[in-house]
Amino acid sequence: MQEFYLRKIRKMTPCQLIETKEARGIEERFAEKIKEIEARGLEKHLKDDYIVCLLDGGKEMTSADFSLFLEKRTLSSAKVLTFIVGGFLGLAERIFKRADVCLSLSKMTFSHELCRIILLEQIYRSLTMMKGKSYVK
Repeated sequence: MQEFYLRKIRKMTPCQLIETKEARGIEERFAEKIKEIEARGLEKHLKDDYIVCLLDGGKEMTSADFSLFLEKRTLSSAKVLTFIVGGFLGLAERIFKRADVCLSLSKMTFSHELCRIILLEQIYRSLTMMKGKSYVK
């Protein structure tokens, strides 16, 4: 499903999905160490990006609001728009502090794999709205 939406998005705009390596072999009780390792992997890819972190307590938007947000970001800034979805333990605090916006997809909790698919679907939906195309429901 992830590849399905990536293909559709890439027909309209450049899009790159980067997955960093998970910290493996470390017990979950060392959550901060795991998040630190994953943060270092993320930071290798971040430059002067406009960063949107997914966070359960982040700002909630309707699909129409999200589309307006994307349109405004693409028109008003030359910065690369980067969305960050954390691993199963979330993100290190310093990644959130670096974010320009923290976004919530729902009040419900989803796996990070499902969050990626939901986010990609919403990006695709927004791009179709921005381009005045109809979105097949």
